Amino acid sequence: MKLHIGFDDTDSPRGGCTTYVAALIIERLHKLGVSFLDYPRLVRLNPNVPWKTRGNGALCLKIQCEEHLQEELKECVVQIVEEEADLSYRGTDPGIIFLVGDVPYEIEDFAQRAITGLVTKDEALNLIRKYRAEAFGFKKGRGIIGGLAAIGEELKGDYTYELIAYRTPENRGTPRRVKA
Repeated sequence: MKLHIGFDDTDSPRGGCTTYVAALIIERLHKLGVSFLDYPRLVRLNPNVPWKTRGNGALCLKIQCEEHLQEELKECVVQIVEEEADLSYRGTDPGIIFLVGDVPYEIEDFAQRAITGLVTKDEALNLIRKYRAEAFGFKKGRGIIGGLAAIGEELKGDYTYELIAYRTPENRGTPRRVKA
């Protein structure tokens, strides 16, 4: 079964990183034995929306898995987002989307509008219902907008790669020791 997992809004201006959450999810899903069909997609949404947290990047993981793993996989993703998101920050409102199968054109169009303009949570919810996707929202759940947009942006045209390194917990908040 082909499954798209989109998520967004796990960070806050105080810290945290949605890409770090993605790295943790990837590690856990790998242990479950899923196959990744592509690199993780980091989609930068409209940077001018007033409710963004930091870089306004949402993520999508495109995987292939056995149908019997679907519930365990979803529980795993929801648990990691719940544990790692900065839920104590007022503007952090994570959302997760699970979409089985191919991405419909309407969701691709939604993604383009999220990247270049403004879209609403109601628009996202209508598409989620229409295409029988599954959504999980925390607090206000605004992250479902970015999660759905990340699924819809298939990066068929222009794209870049981003290499990211994470500090170990004991080094967070200390001076960086990088030699140029």
